Amino acid sequence: MWRPDGWDVRVRVGVLTPHGDVGPESEFRAMAPPDVGVHAARVPFGAMRRGGAMDSTIPLAPVRAFAEPPYVDEAAAQLATAPVAAIGYAFTSSAYVIGADAEAAMLARLAGRAHGLPVVATCASTVEALHAVGATRICLVDPPWFDTGLNDLGRAYYEAAGFDVRFSAPCDLPSGQALIRPDELHDWVAGRVPEEAEAVVVGGNGFRAVGMVETLENTLGRPVLTANQVLLWAVLRAAGSDTAAITGYGRLFTSDAPPPAGTGGGAS
Repeated sequence: MWRPDGWDVRVRVGVLTPHGDVGPESEFRAMAPPDVGVHAARVPFGAMRRGGAMDSTIPLAPVRAFAEPPYVDEAAAQLATAPVAAIGYAFTSSAYVIGADAEAAMLARLAGRAHGLPVVATCASTVEALHAVGATRICLVDPPWFDTGLNDLGRAYYEAAGFDVRFSAPCDLPSGQALIRPDELHDWVAGRVPEEAEAVVVGGNGFRAVGMVETLENTLGRPVLTANQVLLWAVLRAAGSDTAAITGYGRLFTSDAPPPAGTGGGAS
């Protein structure tokens, strides 16, 4: 008699996303089981216009500014007033620009504004995910709107974390969020992964990627980690929620990584 209405969920998570970007919440909702609620807060991003339009490459100044007060802090504080158990910061490139130490400081600052809720970020979570799947040699692919300078900063981020980056490049596909197709991304990446790479990392939370993860893993025979896939994995773990019910989006969700410190590791 009664239709599902979204109220009866096991856990609710929040996501901080650029104001015109529908990618993070779209991919979260595609991957998340029906008993996981996803709630987004929008943060002004100076390189994005109405409708999510951007230039063919994004400048570094607004990327850096996205991670700074006041807008993202205010969004985190407002989102934390909803009944969410953890918050994900859905923005890859700011970590490339500011580095891991400043990223960690930003997360601590946002957690403070979020009344103590755990806040996780894409790149720091990717480091954890690479450890979870046992990969040290990686192939890094970024969106076409990341220029080579920004991609080089991404390579440096992962190298500083101890990974051997065997290939690193922006994806040579049309530069526009709505122009990316899973089959084309699969084929571009599959043709460029070095044999010695143990995992593929696909950066960019606005990069349409999760739909091809399972097929690319089958093609390559190794883990594929994408920005929103990793962030959902991390935010659910931070909320103390199991990820094993998520299927079809990569082997990461069934990895045996222990829960992060401070969580119970069970449903909430």
